[in-house]
Amino acid sequence: MTRRVVGGTLLSLLGYALVRHFTRVDMVDMVVYRAEGDTVRHGQDLYAMVVPQFNLSATYPPFAALLFVPASFIPVGVLRVLVTVANFALLGTLARLSFQLVDWPHRSVRPIAVVAAVGLGVWLEPVWTTLKYGQINLLLDCLVLADLNRPDSSRGKGLLIGIAAGIKLTPGFFGLYLLLTGRPRAALTSFGAFLGTVLLGGIALPGDSWHFWTHYLYDSHRVGLTQISDNQSVRGTLARLLHEPDPSLSWAVLAGVTALAGLGIAAAVVRNQPRLPRAEAWGVLCSAVTALLISPISWTHHWVWCVPVIVLLAAEAAAEQARPQELRHLRWRIVLGGTLVCFLGFSMWLTPHNPRASLRLHVWEQPFSSVYSLFGLLLLGVALTRLLRCRRAAEPGLAAVLPTQRECPLAPLERST
Repeated sequence: MTRRVVGGTLLSLLGYALVRHFTRVDMVDMVVYRAEGDTVRHGQDLYAMVVPQFNLSATYPPFAALLFVPASFIPVGVLRVLVTVANFALLGTLARLSFQLVDWPHRSVRPIAVVAAVGLGVWLEPVWTTLKYGQINLLLDCLVLADLNRPDSSRGKGLLIGIAAGIKLTPGFFGLYLLLTGRPRAALTSFGAFLGTVLLGGIALPGDSWHFWTHYLYDSHRVGLTQISDNQSVRGTLARLLHEPDPSLSWAVLAGVTALAGLGIAAAVVRNQPRLPRAEAWGVLCSAVTALLISPISWTHHWVWCVPVIVLLAAEAAAEQARPQELRHLRWRIVLGGTLVCFLGFSMWLTPHNPRASLRLHVWEQPFSSVYSLFGLLLLGVALTRLLRCRRAAEPGLAAVLPTQRECPLAPLERST
């Protein structure tokens, strides 16, 4: 079994290498990161910097640019190899942290499961695009999950989340998650660490820091066009659906509702942990999906959170399969299969990417152009449904009336997997 998994993974990576060889892989974001580090090293204006080859500028906080300085000493060709190898390692690390978060499968088989996850993971569109662009999404997700996997009693819990937020603001959303789930010390640690990165950036790059925090932070157009299908946030979905390049009021309302619903579901799931298997994993991933949905721009490669989502759904399917025959259903295997199709399908790339054409999509093209944002909303709905079903199954006297609902009180059956 082990040999087959290792052999299959090696064949998968070989296939990935061949496809990558015959397609154009500029690792454009890696080039921009390197240019940011070079700009800082030479004391130039960070946010006036433009990479002529791609016409792209710096968009991250100044703290991130400080971390990119070492990359500026490495030739681009060598850096491409190093970043690709590092991202492969980070993909395996993300899989391992996901298994730890979900507490599945058994620890004895997790090493080979990590190998299998790398073989499959490179074909997931968000991971493929992260590797193609030389992005840092896998690193950020590993920082967040490593932090959230720490015991709540750990004094340093929240530190890595704050550092990740200092590099790219979105991980800061997990500080709110910690606060709402009754872990104020970890939340304050994450906020403190984030402020530390802001302070460090301000000391090292005072002018750039002032410009970023007072102006560039609020300019989403600097990041890219809202309406193109690469943007898988609710704002991008609304732009394409309403044929509006920059929806404001409708997006603010929908983003606000989504944020409240997502955080509310995540907090409620975690607070029902004694009777809800894998509650922490569901809470974390509901928060991750909510952050991606409400962000003004969530490029497809930001959705590398699909890796722990797939692990969680695989754990649910395995627990479902392990139940007695009369309590067994297909629902989680169907959800898992649909999720794999979603993230292996590359469907948004089948729709027009021209900015004007993105605002003129046909009705049948809309779901394909917004598949991740629709998936995110559906996942929140699934989490809410699971929570309500478990609460209902736990009501006194109901187990005898609804035997198919016993899956929640019968947590020991699931832990046996």
